[in-house]
Amino acid sequence: MSIMHPKIELVDRNTRSIRYLEHGWPSELCRWHAHEEYELHLIVETRGKAFVGNFIGTFEPGSLFLTGPNLPHNWVTDSLSSEVIEIRDMLVQFSQESFEKLAEGFPEFGGIRRMLELAESGILFKGFNATFARGHMEAIRDSSGPERILAFIRFLVRLNEHAEKMTLSETKLINADGGSKYARIGNIVDYILENFDSNISAVNAAEMAGMSFSTFGRNFSNVTGHSFVEFVNRVRIGQACGMLYASDDQVTSICFSVGFKNVANFNRHFLKIKGTTPSIYRETARKELLTKLEKV
Repeated sequence: MSIMHPKIELVDRNTRSIRYLEHGWPSELCRWHAHEEYELHLIVETRGKAFVGNFIGTFEPGSLFLTGPNLPHNWVTDSLSSEVIEIRDMLVQFSQESFEKLAEGFPEFGGIRRMLELAESGILFKGFNATFARGHMEAIRDSSGPERILAFIRFLVRLNEHAEKMTLSETKLINADGGSKYARIGNIVDYILENFDSNISAVNAAEMAGMSFSTFGRNFSNVTGHSFVEFVNRVRIGQACGMLYASDDQVTSICFSVGFKNVANFNRHFLKIKGTTPSIYRETARKELLTKLEKV
């Protein structure tokens, strides 16, 4: 299944208005997909790359996302993490129709409706307390019937009160209903994710996709929201972030490991994408980890 050609999920709502799921890593549920429901998604373990619409970013334990209807998404744990994780993800799926009916009867939920509108592009709740988030998810998981709905609404209220909501995708929807050009671009994206450390050229990628160079460039940008070169660099920088955090390898070594040919180019793209240097990123990430461990 191509990461950019999402599988469409159908959620049975005949007997329940919300659906709770949790799964580990690796899992067949970890794939590029889309569905009609909103999805509230908490990362419990591992670090990696988040793909939401045309957004490419990172996640860590405690990262909390809300994705809107038909917005493709996936979370890919860094390859540096080889151990099997029992629970990596906790998530709740719910329908827009169910919430609209609730809001019609109770206008006090109008603020939450505005949050859900933002979620059409995806939301990352920056700085939301991970312990509280997991507690809310466990309350939803461990209850049933009306109590589950109340626990879910309570969580939505807390999220709506949270100040730091970061919208993610520049476009609300990447074509999810198929088409050969989307499948061919998706194959190239999969290739990039598996071979980011290789010499990947747009010319060769166009040939692999069976498109002219100009057609490929236009289609790749339309599907991913990024130019080919920008997308490759973002994937490489994302991998470098994981290596900076999880290893003691020298920055120069990491630069070449992720596919850059010289350190100056690596540093320039790292600064552009992450807003800081590799060394400062490593120092900051590790300080944040120590702070979190001290709070446990």
